[in-house]
Amino acid sequence: MEDYTFPSWIYLAVLTVFVGGATKKILASHLSPTPVMVAWLGVTVLVERLWAICIPALLVLVLLGFVCCLYAAVRTRPSSRLPAEGKAVFITGCDSGFGNATARHLDVLGFEVFATVLDLSGEGARALQKNCSNRLTLLQVDITEPQQVNQALMETKAKLGLKGLWALVNNAGVCVNFGDTELSLMSNFRGCMEVNFFGTLSITKTFLPLLRHSKGRIITISSPAGDQSFPCLSAYGASKAALNLLFNTLRHELAPWGVQVSIILPSSYKTGHSSNQAYWEEQHRTLLQTLPKSLLEDYGEDYLSETMELFHSYARQANPDLSPVVNTIVEALLTPQPQPHYFAGTGVGLMYFIHSYLPFSLSQRFLQKLFLKKKLPPRALREKSSLELNLYNNNNNNEENDGSNNNKAMVHI
Repeated sequence: MEDYTFPSWIYLAVLTVFVGGATKKILASHLSPTPVMVAWLGVTVLVERLWAICIPALLVLVLLGFVCCLYAAVRTRPSSRLPAEGKAVFITGCDSGFGNATARHLDVLGFEVFATVLDLSGEGARALQKNCSNRLTLLQVDITEPQQVNQALMETKAKLGLKGLWALVNNAGVCVNFGDTELSLMSNFRGCMEVNFFGTLSITKTFLPLLRHSKGRIITISSPAGDQSFPCLSAYGASKAALNLLFNTLRHELAPWGVQVSIILPSSYKTGHSSNQAYWEEQHRTLLQTLPKSLLEDYGEDYLSETMELFHSYARQANPDLSPVVNTIVEALLTPQPQPHYFAGTGVGLMYFIHSYLPFSLSQRFLQKLFLKKKLPPRALREKSSLELNLYNNNNNNEENDGSNNNKAMVHI
């Protein structure tokens, strides 16, 4: 037994570091603990078998299983919610999608809602006016226009009076293109950054004095595309990556003021232009007309068309039920201690688990299979492969012919 004393202490130290590191990462990312704990339990058994010391693996499994169950019970325990009555919430991008659905639901719950739209005479604005109470105020705001943002601040302050603003929900956002980075126009990158990043930054900075005064909350709808490299979404993903970093930084800076910052990461839902086929076909035609001829020849029009069709197919499969995201926003608004990050929708937690814990090559392959299952290579690569195949076949034929001629010569001799 004395021979095993020192290795067992090393083993316990290593195991403690591994389990502690896993637990810390779970707590930081707010992933569901079950798949992570299962993985670490498997590692524990493997290490136990390989290290061949006297600590029984069963004891370790029981201990970690108990910790897992305890942690899951604490997380799933129903927590008390704050009352909604009397709380004012400012929401951007309420013409459609998450913003429109959230504004209606918050109005039902008793919030005082300030909902911004791009078009006061549009269908979404009319629906809000018709279906919501007089607690809801519609404001026409383009978040990329500083004058409109400042005007919205003045109107909000005038209506609130001495009552503070409880929360800002940054929902407005756009995805103005799809396709390979080389094929994306610079205007597409600027368009995404202007709305998703600079517009959101502008509205947040403008309303921060109200939020600091009330020790309120900032809730931002972002995207997993800001953390993971989805193919053909570089312009959109880059703007969301900047957004994620911005609000993760703000979380630290605003903590002394009592302002809590949360980011919501939804899965795929039918919102905005995502399922509008006519809009994306128009974008596709514009891309074909503006691309340099050399690029179009290298990639091929059929390659671009396949990308568009795959994007449409993915959008058609998106979830039309927006309630998981709406309910997550409500949770972030009313829970006494909101989380830094929320995953809203099926599969997002699994996606982040694969991204966080599996090798990079596997996570990249998973994203390629999950998002766009492209089968057609660019035209230049197809022609190159075809040329190499022809050269290979010609060389084989020449070698066979040479061999046949030599055999004939040998017979003749």
